[in-house]
Amino acid sequence: MVTAPDAELVRRVLAGEVEAFAALVERYRPRCARFAVHMLGDAADAEEVVQEAFLRAYRALPRCRQPDRFGAWLLRILANRCRTARASRSRRERLVLLDDGVVGMAAVAHPEDRSAWREAIAVALARLAPEQREAFLLKHVEELDYGEMAEITGAGVSALKMRVKRACERLRELLQESDVRGS
Repeated sequence: MVTAPDAELVRRVLAGEVEAFAALVERYRPRCARFAVHMLGDAADAEEVVQEAFLRAYRALPRCRQPDRFGAWLLRILANRCRTARASRSRRERLVLLDDGVVGMAAVAHPEDRSAWREAIAVALARLAPEQREAFLLKHVEELDYGEMAEITGAGVSALKMRVKRACERLRELLQESDVRGS
């Protein structure tokens, strides 16, 4: 694994060392994949969007104003790509793929014997409004602060706090309805 700071890798890419971008991809691919799977609910769609986001980031790298914040900049590109992909898909509701490997990667660690719990969480996340799901994932899965979330989404901090609050309330309702909360 490459230990060079993001800013150094960005400078190297801009200086013509394309291989340095591979180090950034290696560093951020798991986080991007986890976020995209949760946002889109489909592993194949998520992979496509992640690839598009990395390609767009590579092409736009000269416009990255804060190379030391490459990760947040990349997440903003990815979040925009996820929104675009969702908008272009049909409006019908799609459920999250219940691929144990993807769900295990994407959620906070749960004991293996809690597969019904993980499944209920995945289904509940898929039922959230897209803006609430995005805010919830950025806050509680990606563990970003509200300032970083605002930078990525373009929404105000107070709006994001309300989205996270409503997402938590809605998730609680959905999980109680699913009747696996206590199991």
